[in-house]
Amino acid sequence: MERISFRKDLLNKKLGRRAFVLGATQLVLVGFLIRRMRELQLQESEKYQLLAEENRIDIRILPPKRGIIFDGDGRPLAKNRENYRLRIIKEKAKDPSEVLKNISSLILLRDERKAEILSEIERKKSYIPVTVIENISWNDFVQITVNLPSLPGILPEVVFKRFYLEDNFLAHVIGYVGSISESDLKTISTIDPILQIPDFQIGKVGVEKGLDSFLRGTVGLIRHEVNASGRVIRKLHEDPSSSGRDIHLTINSLLQEFAMYRIEEFSASVVVIDLETGGIPCLASSPSFDPNQFVEGMSQKDWDSLRNSENQPLANRAISGNYPPGSTFKMLVAIAAIEAGLVDPGELVNCSGFYEISDRKFHCWKSSGHGDKNLVEGIQESCDVYFYTLALRVGIDRIVETSKKFGIGMDVSLPLPGVSKGLLPSKSWLKSNYKKQWVKGHTINSGIGQGFLLSTPLQIAIMIARLATGLEVKPNLVKAIDGKPVKNQSKRIIGIKKTTFSIIQKAMFNVVNEKTGTAYKSRVVDKSKILAGKTGTSQIRKISEEERVKGIKKNEELPRGQRDHALFAGYAPFVNPKYAISVVVEHGGGGSKVAAPIARDVLLFALSGAIPALNAYPIDQRNEVRLTLDKIREKIALKKTRRG
Repeated sequence: MERISFRKDLLNKKLGRRAFVLGATQLVLVGFLIRRMRELQLQESEKYQLLAEENRIDIRILPPKRGIIFDGDGRPLAKNRENYRLRIIKEKAKDPSEVLKNISSLILLRDERKAEILSEIERKKSYIPVTVIENISWNDFVQITVNLPSLPGILPEVVFKRFYLEDNFLAHVIGYVGSISESDLKTISTIDPILQIPDFQIGKVGVEKGLDSFLRGTVGLIRHEVNASGRVIRKLHEDPSSSGRDIHLTINSLLQEFAMYRIEEFSASVVVIDLETGGIPCLASSPSFDPNQFVEGMSQKDWDSLRNSENQPLANRAISGNYPPGSTFKMLVAIAAIEAGLVDPGELVNCSGFYEISDRKFHCWKSSGHGDKNLVEGIQESCDVYFYTLALRVGIDRIVETSKKFGIGMDVSLPLPGVSKGLLPSKSWLKSNYKKQWVKGHTINSGIGQGFLLSTPLQIAIMIARLATGLEVKPNLVKAIDGKPVKNQSKRIIGIKKTTFSIIQKAMFNVVNEKTGTAYKSRVVDKSKILAGKTGTSQIRKISEEERVKGIKKNEELPRGQRDHALFAGYAPFVNPKYAISVVVEHGGGGSKVAAPIARDVLLFALSGAIPALNAYPIDQRNEVRLTLDKIREKIALKKTRRG
């Protein structure tokens, strides 16, 4: 019995020790758990609360609508239209390849496009959205939306895409938008947070770029509560975006359309300036391009075709084309001479067909010579020898000084990139750039708008605007911003005597309205719309003495690239003028034959607000003019029909 009792006591002691060890272990474990729970509750609660918030709150950026661009009469030129698109975020998609496969089972998504998307996803950071497809139909958009639980990382979005209503007619003026690039960011001095939005589009060229800060608007934010699959449960908060500001330009889209049709067969430009306001109702450059291609996306083949075209459709000739102004420059040489008292307007200068100096002959365009001519006749018949003589009397310094007063060689402030200031050569310029001394031959060439002298069609139009009014007309392109008129600078009087202006204006009247005038065939017979102006021909090749002996080749006989540029600059009506114009046709030949008729048609449209009436033209020209105008009328009607 005692042995049994001893064994029981021993067993109880062992069990007691085991229970103690087990209880102590449990107590330590519970203590650790309590301590860890305390840490989670007190020390790390903020961290896990943030993770939970991020798991249930979806924050999206609300891009603003871009401001609308209108013409001077309120016709929309660039606006926004709805674009249903899908984007994907890699970090939420987990397996982007599988997600894209699921999308392609719902809507059309080609294999090559899927490969492009996956490649772009790999290049970008995992949290940056990548566009999957744009411009999908409403039905496809709904199909994707209802299947979002099986499409993790997909963002269905309704955004607004830029659309240009005038196709190629205003491409150089309006420009186009595109996704912001690294090179764009380097050129922007003040970084707007909106520019950090993936795929956000900014102005690339034209007014879209020049006024981008006004047009782009400000960004907004929206917060949604979502479930684990990403489906939106409710909207928590929204800070709406603010649309960009609307811009009204001075452009008259009807006049621009007419001008573009009128020059569509040429590489050419037309600039019209309103003499009252300085506004530019027409800034045409041909050939052009469709800016919508840049927004929708174009193939490499189309891009190469535009970029490598011999006719350079991407170039805005009206503001960046640099041409010798030719005989349109002669009025400024005449003004410099009159103002300096170096010529009597009635003085006769003999033209025998050339001017000889230092055993070198400078030829007149009329090889037989003009005979004795005074200043008005020299401009009227565009006698080169008269202006060789005058230029040497005046000297290059006075010519440069006078030219600046009329805008030649000067900067022009417009909200357009690429506006050239041309080239107004001087003694210091030649020495600085070519290490050469200025000689009389340089002055002679400058006297007829040749040599180193270069100007843009815009500058030539400014020159004419100031000649027509005697005022420092400064061109502008913006009429109003958000409905508020833009105040333009008052026009100062140019420091030239009124009598001098009267002489030059009389000469320009004679150019068009006297039988010996170089633009007589482009006269207007409607007395309320009489035209004044000056023809010009920019010679771009050197004519050898051998060719002069054998006979100078006509422009039509030469390869296109060797033909002269054709120019005309003028204003109308002659009494109380309203508009100034410049027309430059690259390799068009003579200004009187090609450029002057274009200028007449465009000015008559500007004055009447419609396709010109035939009774404004000389009777013997009306049948030919009718054919030209009817073709344009048909094209305008066809364009309206296509638009519906």
